[in-house]
Amino acid sequence: MSIKSDKWIRRMAQEQRLIEPFAPEQVREIDGRKIVSYGTSSYGYDVRCASEFKIFTNINSTIVDPKRFDEKSFVDFTGDVCIVPPNSFVLARTVEYFRVPRNVLVVCLGKSTYARVGIVVNVTPLEPEWEGQVTLEFSNTTPLPAKIYAHEGVAQMLFFESDEVCETSYKDRGGKYQGQRGVTLPRA
Repeated sequence: MSIKSDKWIRRMAQEQRLIEPFAPEQVREIDGRKIVSYGTSSYGYDVRCASEFKIFTNINSTIVDPKRFDEKSFVDFTGDVCIVPPNSFVLARTVEYFRVPRNVLVVCLGKSTYARVGIVVNVTPLEPEWEGQVTLEFSNTTPLPAKIYAHEGVAQMLFFESDEVCETSYKDRGGKYQGQRGVTLPRA
């Protein structure tokens, strides 16, 4: 298994629509305003967060159960900046839509800009032949409110290509998150 470079990412984006929309270079400014960068990096791709958020709340004092998740545990919010409550989390989604090849595994890591202020980004691996918009979880590990900026870089995707094709892909298994769009809550 080998990690893939910027050249591979550009080629796959063009030939197989790996990432849409796709930024072939690092974008560090929008309209002259500095942003948290997104786009192709040396060995990965920095994704953006869309402006749709689900902010976790404990107003209803429910138990968090991944098998029977209560949608009332979230408050929907749309905006360019989302405030993550102290010691809480927010769900969001990538601007980008991914189509993972059958011989590739994608791992997501948070960007250092957010990590340095106590924001942890959590995403499970994107399995071979999975496709969709990625649901992102931002945990605020601090006792203070924290900001997440929409349409700016939030996490880096690393692409690992295997020497052999997997026997059973996510698509073959009929994975329950295949083709997801929008912020997707747990499905039992």
